[in-house]
Amino acid sequence: MDPIAFVTDPVMQGFLQATTRLAIPIMLAALGGMFAERAGVLNIALEGMMLAGAFTGFATAYASGSLWLGVALGMSAGAVIGLVLAFYTVKLTSNQVVVGIAINLMMIGATSYAFRAIFGPGTDAPRVTPFPPVNIPILADIPILGPLFFQQGVLVYAAFVLIPLSWIVMSRMSAGMAITAVGEHPEAAETLGISVARVRTLCLVASGLIAGLGGAFLSLSATGLFLDNMTAGRGYIALAILLLGRRNPWGIAAAAALFGGADAFQLRGQGFGSGIPYQFLVMLPYILTIVVLIGFAGKGRDPAALGRPFQRNRAE
Repeated sequence: MDPIAFVTDPVMQGFLQATTRLAIPIMLAALGGMFAERAGVLNIALEGMMLAGAFTGFATAYASGSLWLGVALGMSAGAVIGLVLAFYTVKLTSNQVVVGIAINLMMIGATSYAFRAIFGPGTDAPRVTPFPPVNIPILADIPILGPLFFQQGVLVYAAFVLIPLSWIVMSRMSAGMAITAVGEHPEAAETLGISVARVRTLCLVASGLIAGLGGAFLSLSATGLFLDNMTAGRGYIALAILLLGRRNPWGIAAAAALFGGADAFQLRGQGFGSGIPYQFLVMLPYILTIVVLIGFAGKGRDPAALGRPFQRNRAE
């Protein structure tokens, strides 16, 4: 079979476009988690940040009629969760895993309750018109690449921009060096005049902003509605993406594409009647997550202070 004809086949093009759309929210959550983990904070609360962004973004857009206001407040909601996480894990030095899981569970209940309180318990889900695809002139007409990368919604383009931007911040700017220092040796960073508490707090806020954008993407770009627990574990999958991508923006993007492909495959498999029970197809992305965690266990290198609370008086 001609590989060009195979890739340009409408069915394959649809699959690849779905892969891109499904990879974006996971990638955004993982990029947010990268800043937190590189600063030494294990951000288990990515799921809760995404849920907060998805619900707040949808409710705001529905009430105001402005998708952009929904995106802004959705990101802000994620940032608020980041501040809450910072208060408990940075200021109070609470267990990062326990606090993160507690936030996730709280946000599942809080968003479901708030949705019913605002919109009622009816079966007809309220909707907003999602961001439409925006074709970039000339680039959108490039075979294969055009439909994949240049015929997407504006939030997809924003996610594309965040990849090199995150790399520049972490690899070419003094802020990235400070984050790395705090994540590797917070005591030494503190003696050099770098405030560990400030850096970790700002990284958690940035983590919430980006993960909140991932949640807003789900409700305002991918679907145009909000559903109970609509993140469906994507925040946890993002943690596996971080591991597979070695906490590097480019690696995260590649790993997210792999998981997006698995998600697109299970959706296409259900639609085309593959004969495989749909329950097994739905499990595919999560099975892949487990395989990745097993395969990469003990490989790579975590930041030396990852998950370790820091108390300033111990460094003095």
